[in-house]
Amino acid sequence: MAKKPDDILALSFEKALAELEDIVSKLESGKAELEDSIALYERGAKLKAHCEAKLKSAQEKIEKIVVGGNGKPKAEPAEFD
Repeated sequence: MAKKPDDILALSFEKALAELEDIVSKLESGKAELEDSIALYERGAKLKAHCEAKLKSAQEKIEKIVVGGNGKPKAEPAEFD
């Protein structure tokens, strides 16, 4: 049974990333049939977008929780390298 795209929204970042890694492995193996590969690729693209949105949300939360030199919370951009 194929999963519905709507279920992606309910996934945590970690579960979405694990599923995305599984999809990449399946696609890289070259063993999936063409139609299955297309469906996997489409779901992978949606999972990637979901993970990116979760990361952006986390980054925005971190930017709100930075503490200034005086010990008081101070908002400043977070940098991720």
